[in-house]
Amino acid sequence: MVAHPYLGSSGLKVSEVAYGNWLTHGSQVEAETATRCVHKALDLGITAFGTADVYANTAAKSVLGKALAGQR
Repeated sequence: MVAHPYLGSSGLKVSEVAYGNWLTHGSQVEAETATRCVHKALDLGITAFGTADVYANTAAKSVLGKALAGQR
C-alpha cells in the first residue's frame, strides 16, 4: 500500500506516489490496457494522477479521464 500524507492543512489525503501517463496513454498503450493500469494503481492506493493536454495530442488526458470515470 502507498502512504497517504495530508495535503497541507486541507485534510485531503494524497498518495506519495503519483501515476503519470506522459508516454503511454493515447499513443503507446491501448486504452483498455491503460484502463487496467489505472484501476490497478487505484487498488494499490495511488490517488494522485498526472497528465497534460499536450500528452499524445490530448489523447492521454481523455484516456485517463475515461479510466477514472465512475471510480472512487
